[in-house]
Amino acid sequence: MKLKKLLAKLPVERFRNPPAKVAVVSLNGVIGAAGPMRSGLTLASVEDQLTEAFKMDDIKAVALSINSPGGSPVQSDLIGRMIRDLADKHEVKVWAFCEDVAASGGYWLACAADEIYAMESSVIGSIGVISSGFGFPELIKKYGIERRVRTAGDLKSTLDPFEKENPKDVKRLKGILTQIHENFMDWVRGRRTGKLKADEKEIFSGEFWTGVTAKEYGLIDGLGSMHQIMRFEYGDKVKLIKVEGKKSWLKGVLGLGGGDALMKGAGLAGLGGVNAADIAGGMMAAVEERAHWDRYGL
Repeated sequence: MKLKKLLAKLPVERFRNPPAKVAVVSLNGVIGAAGPMRSGLTLASVEDQLTEAFKMDDIKAVALSINSPGGSPVQSDLIGRMIRDLADKHEVKVWAFCEDVAASGGYWLACAADEIYAMESSVIGSIGVISSGFGFPELIKKYGIERRVRTAGDLKSTLDPFEKENPKDVKRLKGILTQIHENFMDWVRGRRTGKLKADEKEIFSGEFWTGVTAKEYGLIDGLGSMHQIMRFEYGDKVKLIKVEGKKSWLKGVLGLGGGDALMKGAGLAGLGGVNAADIAGGMMAAVEERAHWDRYGL
């Protein structure tokens, strides 16, 4: 009799209809390795997270939380392809949720999902390729500095910043950028087949838009947060299970990542095992990362 009463009190319905489980993977920061003191977003840095997420028992889907201004096209491609390979292998649906920004390589990652959502004020797009640098030929001439470079290979010193630009070098670089841009466009076309609504010339111009306009252009499927969309799709009791990855210790020191790049340089010299060159390299990487976010006003 006591056993029957005890069984009657058990939440049997919970076992009959358990809450849906969704694995959540964060893809935050500038894409690409950046040196010894800053690990960017690369396939190596997220491979374990992605593998664990898709292998999780009884998951309904994998949700990607994306906050990235872009970076390396190769790493963007590698991560995107791995997501698709795992999704096809495990037959799991993938959702992408863009936070502050999913631009350039960040949008490349978002396109690995079956559906993409963003907030009204999210920055979306920038489907283009850029190469930038500085030139100092007049500066070294002014100070009487002699540049001494020896190469084996006629084109080894292409785009030397201490020499005047060579039109042939520029043409060669533009050819490479065009090919990478074509790869990017092909990826977006393939992943957003039948969804793109604006003229391709505008979509692939390198311009970026808010989430509202991105939805009008078919770059995303809708507006809303991860919690909102996942509750609507899988029920109010859906369990969002975050799959944690390794965090770069330098990001903790400098406050980098997720659009909140406030340099906290004080105390760097007191870090054990860090030499001056590492610190200088880390600070340069921090400036470079800050520049990626600044392009989108973040």
